[in-house]
Amino acid sequence: MSMILFAYVVRVTDGLPLSASSDFEHSRELQECKKQLKIVSQMLGQFPGRGTVKSNQLHIHFTSSQGIAYMTICCSYYPTTMAFCFLEELGMEFVSSFEVAKIHVVTRPYAFLEFDTTIQKIKWHYNYSNRPSIKISVTNIQRELKVTPPRQVNVDDLVMTNGTLNGHLHLQPSSAPNYRLEPVSMVGILSVILNIMCGALNLIRGVHLIEHNFQDGDEEKGTVVAFLVAFIACAFQCYLYLFYASARTIKAAGAFFLICMCNSYLFGLRNVWQILFHLGVASLSTHQIMSRKL
Repeated sequence: MSMILFAYVVRVTDGLPLSASSDFEHSRELQECKKQLKIVSQMLGQFPGRGTVKSNQLHIHFTSSQGIAYMTICCSYYPTTMAFCFLEELGMEFVSSFEVAKIHVVTRPYAFLEFDTTIQKIKWHYNYSNRPSIKISVTNIQRELKVTPPRQVNVDDLVMTNGTLNGHLHLQPSSAPNYRLEPVSMVGILSVILNIMCGALNLIRGVHLIEHNFQDGDEEKGTVVAFLVAFIACAFQCYLYLFYASARTIKAAGAFFLICMCNSYLFGLRNVWQILFHLGVASLSTHQIMSRKL
């Protein structure tokens, strides 16, 4: 079984892909991890040296040298030292195969795709011999990793940073899909429709109270606020499901909490079944928000 699944060579200054290994595995986890890898590749200027992005089943390792970054996706149980040995050897072969000056002036993506042949040979060696070639010293890599451990990078923070620093980054148009959420599901569409309906009900009741009863005292004011806050929370849940936002889990939980509190306050104006309906829709929407991944 292969433990090194994918390799990627990219220019650090602008994230231009220079070469990559051919795809022989098409699992959903690997495709998701490739999206994360390409996000990282656009921001390598912020992470000089070695780094690691960890997830449950797959890890991304990367290292930079002479303005070129070498990246790989490995199984989570593959030793970190071996992964960086692989990247070190990949880098040695790449700079010995192509002129560094030429590498820094090319404008066409994957201008050195023929390097895939070399990548496959090195991948095969590491996957099936479980040891580096004689060109690489495991002891030296272990010593370097002990002195300067790879930087641990969080993908959620990367996506959020990429959004806030967009004016400072020059992303290629082809990288835009990397930040899109996976396609909506039928259950997700249903949750949006039900949420719109709940939000409309809250808004109608709130506006009705404003028009007729706002002058009746603080108690009515509190009811109006509860209806309007519930409306805003429903609208926010729809937004979180349809569009990417940083810290989505926390925001979705916060919106759900507000809906619960508002409906608790409105008990009496709504019967038990109505409140259960609103809470059920909010629960479904929260689940769909947390389930929809990049």
